[in-house]
Formats: sequence, structure tokens, C-alpha cells
Amino acid sequence: MAGLVDLTLSPQEEAFRAELRGWLDANHPGREPDGDEAGFEFRRDWQRRVAEAGWAGVSWPEEYGGRGATLVEQALFNEEMVRSRAPALANVLGLVMGGPVVIAHGTEEQKRRYLNPILTAEEIWCQGFSEPESGSDLASLKTRAVKSNGEWVVTGQKVWTTLAHRAKWCMLVARTDSDAPKHKGLTFFLMDMEQEGVQVRPLHQITNEPEFNELFIEEARVPDENVVGGVGNGWGVAITTLMHERAGLAFGLQVQLKVRLGELMTLVRERGLEDDPVVRQRVGQLWIEAEALRLNAYRGLTHIMKTGVPGPEGSLPKWQWSDINQAVTEAALDFRGPEAPLADSEWTYHFLRSRANSIEGGTTEILKNIIAERVLGLPRQR
Repeated sequence: MAGLVDLTLSPQEEAFRAELRGWLDANHPGREPDGDEAGFEFRRDWQRRVAEAGWAGVSWPEEYGGRGATLVEQALFNEEMVRSRAPALANVLGLVMGGPVVIAHGTEEQKRRYLNPILTAEEIWCQGFSEPESGSDLASLKTRAVKSNGEWVVTGQKVWTTLAHRAKWCMLVARTDSDAPKHKGLTFFLMDMEQEGVQVRPLHQITNEPEFNELFIEEARVPDENVVGGVGNGWGVAITTLMHERAGLAFGLQVQLKVRLGELMTLVRERGLEDDPVVRQRVGQLWIEAEALRLNAYRGLTHIMKTGVPGPEGSLPKWQWSDINQAVTEAALDFRGPEAPLADSEWTYHFLRSRANSIEGGTTEILKNIIAERVLGLPRQR
């Protein structure tokens, strides 16, 4: 029947998973050290090892340094990385968004220049989309780029820029035509972060981590060869970027959620609450919702396999994950009782960090609009 998703792995996929599990068992680097600087360098070194073994950019074409894996194998890779509790790769935005966008829209010269340093984490990438007054409404951005003597002069401000304080390159969208409709006058640039015209100011979030940043751009220079997808085509390239982000992260997120739910059940048993009917119902409901997320992730993967590109359906798993992960951490604090506010608890950290889930990677409100308009065909928001 049309629309059915076959969740049975083929012999090739089973062999892929077994090979990956064996490699992770033999090469797992252990627990990430404390401290922002030490942790980042640990993840960077880990990604180099992953790349040397051919596992970084696993679904990229072989000619660009990938493994040529299928989309199902890419999903299995994400699942196994989380299931083994391996450290996150340092250059996640480059791997999930930057590389696929350069492969899809870049010139051959851009592919030769940028793809390998992404795989090895030699050059870290960040994403310059959100602005103080535009947020998830990308088309209303105000950062401008003006052509001058064969290069572009960029001035503006970006915010919530993950890894900007580590990045060499920024996937920057700027307005290049003020007279065109707001979706039409945008261009996608690769901006060198290591220049005087770019100032990075870390934003310490509620967990005290400087994960996000503000960017202040004052007449930064971008050569014409760093335009991706052509002048004025930035909206389409940016949408490709965002759809790859949401589609690429769904499988890792759903396994991460199952791991967290396992930890929640351990907490329930430690507190002697396993026979409490209210607690059992609450945990059971969270498990059901996590299963629905897993199946929706596979449904989105099926769409990509049929069409060749991520679709707007990729917004649904991200929305689901945000709601469920926040609910799991809230339940954990409720089950901990008077000890819930203790700062030395991992559950307290998870609860505080989860507050950003419904904002980062597209706010839940924007994702609901995308699903309503582009998936369900409801009238557009006025």
C-alpha cells in the first residue's frame, strides 16, 4: 500500500550497523572532559579519528570524502552514535548543513576547497541566519551586502549563532537587493570569521555555557567566489540548509530521547515510585510519544528517499522532540522532589538546557506554521 514504511533492515543495512557498532566499541574515546575548551578540543580530536576511519559525512558522495551511505545508513549512524554515548562531533553544523549545501549548490571549486576541512574538523562552521529583529522569520533580515570592486561588503548583526566563537566559516544570508520582494533579494555567502570586520560576543545561557553568540559585522569582506547558489538565490539555498538540519538531526534526537527516558525510569525505581499509578501513566505516555517521534522520523526519511530532497515534514520531529524532551526533564524534577533544584544534578542541567529546545533550530511556533501551511495545506498566516 502507498505510504507504508518498511522498518525491516536489509542484510546490507544490518551489516553496516554491525560494522559501525564494532568500530565504536573498539574506538570509543570515553567520557568528555569537563570545561568548555577541553571539551571542544576533545570532540575535535574525536571527529578527526571518525573522519580517518571514513565515518564522518557518512552519506556524502565518495568523491567528496564521504562513504556514499544510503539515507537509512545515515540514520543508523546517527542512532548508533547516540546509543553508544559517543561524544558529539565538533563540526556538527558543517557536517549536517554546510557540507550538504555545498554539495547541492556549490561550484566544483567550492567543493574542493571546503568539504574536506569540514570532515576533519580543521575548519569549524557556524550559521548566520537569525537576527535580533527577525529570529525565525528569515526573510525579514536586515544584514546587507553591497558589491564593491569584485567583492561584497557586509554590515549587520546576527544572534544565537551556535559555535561562532569556534568557527572559521559562517553560512551567512544577507540582503543584496533592497528593491526585490523580501524572499527574492537574499544571497547565501560563506564568510570568513577571522577578519577585523567580524566581532563575536558569546552569550552565556542559563547553564552558563557560551554555546550561542552574537555577531557584529561591520564592513566585512566576502569575495564573489564565496557566493553559494548564485546572487539573489539565497532564500532557496537557506531553505535547503534548514531542511537538511531538521532531517539530519531527527534520528539522533529520537534515540537521545529514548536514552533519557531510560534514565528517567531508573530514577523512578531509585525513588521507589515504580508502583505509583500516576507516575506509571506519566512515563508511559512519554514513551508512547517518543515512539511516535521515531516513526515520524522514518516517515520523513521515506519522503526523502522518494523525492531526493528533505521536505517540510522534517519540521514535525523537531517540534515533537522539543515538547517531549522538555516534558521528560520536568518529570524528572518532579520525581526528585525537594532535591530537584540542586545544581550538581545532571537532571537539573538537562532541565535548564531543554528550555532552549523550543527556540533553537526553528521556534515551535514557526514549525507549526510550516506544518500547517506546507504539509496540511491550511491557509497561510496573515
